[in-house]
Amino acid sequence: MGRSDLFSKESSAYKAAAKLRNPVAHAARLEWKSRARMARPVLVDVAMLVLAGAATQLASHLAGYPKPPITWIFIFGAMVLAMLAARGAYSQRLRSHLLDEIRQIVSATAVATMAVISVRIILADDPHTSGQTTQAWILAVLFLSFGRTGLFLSRSRAIARGEGRATLIVGAGKVGHLVARRLTERPEFGLQPVGFLDNDPLVIEGRATTLPVLGASWDLERILEENDVEHVIFTFSTAPHAVMLNMVRRCRELGVSASLVPRLFEVSVERVTVEHLGGLPLLEMRPIDPKGWQFLVKYALDRVVAGIGILLISPILLTLTAAVLITSGRPIFFRQRRIGLDGQEFDMLKFRTMKGSPESSGHNHGHWVFETLEEGDSLLAAPKPNGNGNGSGNGHAVVHSNGHSNGGVATATQTETTDAVGVQSAGEDRRTPIGRILRRYSLDELPQLINVFRGDMSLIGPRPELGTFVRLFEEAVHRYGDRHRVKSGITGWAQVHGLRGNTSLADRVEWDNYYIENWSLWLDMKIAVMTVGSLLRWRED
Repeated sequence: MGRSDLFSKESSAYKAAAKLRNPVAHAARLEWKSRARMARPVLVDVAMLVLAGAATQLASHLAGYPKPPITWIFIFGAMVLAMLAARGAYSQRLRSHLLDEIRQIVSATAVATMAVISVRIILADDPHTSGQTTQAWILAVLFLSFGRTGLFLSRSRAIARGEGRATLIVGAGKVGHLVARRLTERPEFGLQPVGFLDNDPLVIEGRATTLPVLGASWDLERILEENDVEHVIFTFSTAPHAVMLNMVRRCRELGVSASLVPRLFEVSVERVTVEHLGGLPLLEMRPIDPKGWQFLVKYALDRVVAGIGILLISPILLTLTAAVLITSGRPIFFRQRRIGLDGQEFDMLKFRTMKGSPESSGHNHGHWVFETLEEGDSLLAAPKPNGNGNGSGNGHAVVHSNGHSNGGVATATQTETTDAVGVQSAGEDRRTPIGRILRRYSLDELPQLINVFRGDMSLIGPRPELGTFVRLFEEAVHRYGDRHRVKSGITGWAQVHGLRGNTSLADRVEWDNYYIENWSLWLDMKIAVMTVGSLLRWRED
């Protein structure tokens, strides 16, 4: 039997598996779940708009102004719902960030407000039109944001209870295992992997996976029904193209949502234009140019914001300076040579947090031992040292390449303490009492505002690394050097997603390059808000 016969619907294996399925009932159950999931935000928004309309009427009455006509309140609410739907607010997505939802709400309500004001001015000469509609806009934003926050928290709690959507991964190769690891590490996506579907799974020696291989392509419908699968992710497989295409179509017929990992996923960006040559789609990638005017504006704003920030928090800086001077003496700042934009070195500043002088205590140097492992192990990359001064490293780190470098995979083990890593040698804790507090809340990083004001760094960007490590990592980790296309930052896209401390270096590089290629002012604002949220959480020593 040939390979095409093995995967065909006429094969005996396919016919035997088909007898075990009830696709109609399964499809109906999935459709009901999908409709219920999509209807929830609509109902919440309708309820919040009703409350916002009532609040608008009450606020006008208490202020002694004429109440806005109920008809226009209704029209305004309907237009807000229509704008939200047009912007994809009610479409099913793998993950929706609360800040992105609030941004959609502000945008949709603003457009609806301008439209209502324009129409009301044309139809009637009412001097209260602008004030009434603006008041309705502000209250709508507040109530809708409150409702979406409650929905977001409810969804997060449900995911924490294990109520995510059962997900099948087609393809048990390196990319399939990477998808499984990402979903397992990040349950906030709401996708719970149940297993792989692959006739010829890749065996990765020394790396056991907790996910089983549930079957081959002809078992698709049986596995979907038995595991109550709601979502399928298609990665790379040895199955023929026609078989993969038939599986995608069958998922659609059964009401199972599907996602596809593109073949050249390493170069994918969010700014994509789709053109068609007949029925053949062409995806034009439009990444942001790090040398373009957008980043020049960003760097100028960085200096302005850093200067204002230094003035505003100057009492805090002076207080911390005095505390470090009293407990540790001079120097106040710890200076370390780091690599920034275009590989240029600069002195990154921090408040001193450890006893002894940097020169005598090993603060400026670290000894690393590299040994070669199997090539291509990167998709299961292991942790790296914490080079950001957070005091959370454990003294051991592994750096894996992603299989694209021309060498092997490097393993790095730290054997000497550095202030950047903040690890205690031989069980000795050299952090001062004030140093523990500074590190716990990342207050030791505040002097980096001076770096930003001088133009060495940016407020947001990839975290800078020691020059010695950069040269080693560039040889071991795919696209590590690409993160130096922009200025280093105090915080970044990788850090706000938990990729700091004892975490994968390859993952950090991937997230850093995603930030560079998809940069926007909104992305910077979102990272800033997420950074504040992470700093408000209590940090362990």
